Amino acid sequence: MRVALAAGAARVELCQALGLGGLTPSAGLIEAAAGTARECGVPAFVHVLVRPRGGGFVYDADELDTIVRDIRAAATAGADGVVVGALTDAGDVDLEAVRRFVDAAAGLDVTVHRAVDASSDPLGSVAALHALGVRRVLTSGGSPDCRAGLATLARMAADSGPLEIMAGGGVRIDDIPALAAAGIDAVHLSARGTATRGGASGPGGGVDGFDMTDAALVAAAVEAAGSVRR
Repeated sequence: MRVALAAGAARVELCQALGLGGLTPSAGLIEAAAGTARECGVPAFVHVLVRPRGGGFVYDADELDTIVRDIRAAATAGADGVVVGALTDAGDVDLEAVRRFVDAAAGLDVTVHRAVDASSDPLGSVAALHALGVRRVLTSGGSPDCRAGLATLARMAADSGPLEIMAGGGVRIDDIPALAAAGIDAVHLSARGTATRGGASGPGGGVDGFDMTDAALVAAAVEAAGSVRR
């Protein structure tokens, strides 16, 4: 996170287990990240992914309760926002669940993640979120990546009203001008490299190395975004 701050990123989506698509980070990590952002005088920086497990986004009652509890815990730990999402068995965005999430966030920014891309109707899903108090939607336009979904992203941006559309899904630095031209408000990318410090994980399981933020990629993304704003 310090790398993203130093490079000028507008915010981070704080999570763990990127190999599973991202899961809820620990309370200690949230507290540390929020404290660092405050020390650096950067507001609205730490947005916490709240996702209790890998796999799809259809959750049972216990999982939904866990998400609500984790949203409240993230707020208590100092998060500026949460990143959430849920689907119904029919493949629609679970609007009742999103309402619960917004209520639990108690005024924090709420971003709905790429569950919308896994829904049966991504365009309709974004439209349905307008009235729920959601701040932004992270989406690839319902496609495997933002390039394939560019036309749909442009339609989402045109019809989103006050809802911010943030493009994600394989975003590359070279994609940023085209996304900006399509009316996209923000871009989301992992900007990750691999670190090997700490040694091997040892016999019996685990992998060697871990994900880390690539400062050069963050700086390049910030520069590209700044260029299209000028």
